[in-house]
Amino acid sequence: MTGRTLYSYERSLRRGGFPLVAGTDEAGRGACAGPLVAAAVILRPSTRIEGLDDSKALTARQRDQVYDRIVARSLAWTVVAVEPEECDHLGMHRANLAALRRAVVRLEVAPDFVISDGFAVDGLAVPTLAMWKGDQVAACVAAASVVAKVTRDRTMADLHQRYPDYGFDIHKGYCTALHQARLLAHGPSAIHRQCFENVRRTNKVEVL
Repeated sequence: MTGRTLYSYERSLRRGGFPLVAGTDEAGRGACAGPLVAAAVILRPSTRIEGLDDSKALTARQRDQVYDRIVARSLAWTVVAVEPEECDHLGMHRANLAALRRAVVRLEVAPDFVISDGFAVDGLAVPTLAMWKGDQVAACVAAASVVAKVTRDRTMADLHQRYPDYGFDIHKGYCTALHQARLLAHGPSAIHRQCFENVRRTNKVEVL
């Protein structure tokens, strides 16, 4: 993705009368442990973030570097977490939309337009656009994806210190073979999501 293409949606929206465009994205929707984290970012119109891309296309080191540039140079950014208990209560789809909405409304600068990755976010006071693979084609969404991913990875590394038996520092709470083996060995922790079938199954496993 070229820088020119990555920033083209924001430029088009500014020309159309929406000077402040926010992007929003989440990290951890598919994980069975840990919080769901969402971020929203408004990039300065004249700013280009070196190395900015979809967070999944970057290495951990690259994400950390780009994260520092985003938080230093953006007009506004915010990040929120939905804890496992609320994910269980709402269900993952509703929790995802709630996280994205909260991230946008907590921005210190109100946007004129919001681009979200994949899912339409209702309940906002400004026009919105749900963009398929938005983190690959819109700079503000790519920036939000990096902020959300880095924040959540750091959170899971911290949680590993509290729950060292599960390997959260390695798999970050996603449903890997290692994670499932640790679940079977130790049962769910306090930060596992009971709305996931693989977690519910381990509640019934007798740990020898």
